[in-house]
Amino acid sequence: MSSVHHQIQDSTIIVTPLTQRVGAEIKGVHLSGNLSPEIFKVIYDALLEHKVIFFRGQNHLNQVEQEQFATLFGKPLSHPTVPVASNSKHIFELNSKHGGRANVWHTDITFIDRYPKLSILRAVIVPETGGDTTWANTETAYEELPVPLQALAEALKGIHSNDFDYGGFTPNANQEALDKYKNVFASTIYEAEHPVVRVHPDTGRKSLVLGQFLKRFVGLTNKESNKVFEIFQDHVTRPENTVRWKWQVGDIAIWDNRATQHLAVNDYLDAHRVMHRVTVEGEVPLSVHGERSQQIKPYTQQQAPAA
Repeated sequence: MSSVHHQIQDSTIIVTPLTQRVGAEIKGVHLSGNLSPEIFKVIYDALLEHKVIFFRGQNHLNQVEQEQFATLFGKPLSHPTVPVASNSKHIFELNSKHGGRANVWHTDITFIDRYPKLSILRAVIVPETGGDTTWANTETAYEELPVPLQALAEALKGIHSNDFDYGGFTPNANQEALDKYKNVFASTIYEAEHPVVRVHPDTGRKSLVLGQFLKRFVGLTNKESNKVFEIFQDHVTRPENTVRWKWQVGDIAIWDNRATQHLAVNDYLDAHRVMHRVTVEGEVPLSVHGERSQQIKPYTQQQAPAA
């Protein structure tokens, strides 16, 4: 795959794939909330094709401008339990000094039924070495499953929750991180039921809905769920299905949260790392059979049982 050049008015936008399956770097764009429709289309088309796109040198963006840029993609979505960063409306801060190390494979906020369509991450402080982020393509993961496993995946539904074994995933977490998980991240328990295979609303492609927030599969025991999960998840995170980005201050990454998982590599010890993320509200996923995801906890007014 070679670079693609787009000539728009006086600008040349270059989209360069980073691997055959996932990831592209885009040059020639000064990101803002005032992009022309033509430039925005190049960006969004590249996102749908490559799943995650990267922009170097966007140091002009601050919190307000990052949020304004996000509105081009849709309605920003605040995290349901974690307070927003200071002086912002929707920014979720990942600060390594306060437990912000997302070092397990996940898709953002899948414990709500309408989980984000995409996320926009800005590098504020980065370590001199380490602290990369890796993304995996959940569409190619589905496509490369053997046909019997595709059929099994399409028949399954998964329960996703923010109530998971944080200490088990992060055995070296300090007490502050453990307390933040318990008292902030999991202060209200959310559960949502999603099809294991969802159909992308823009492309029609199928992808696997898995990651750390998946608690179990409907109709399977925890033991059975763990074994089946491992089979599917291994297909997602195979090295050839991933791309890894080395951050510089001012970098922007945008990923299609409906077609990826990601992991922040926790290899920078006590160095400081701060990232600011804005997510954009997504659609309720549909299965290959047309079934919709649904919220289980907390109850909505419509779901609450009659007195």
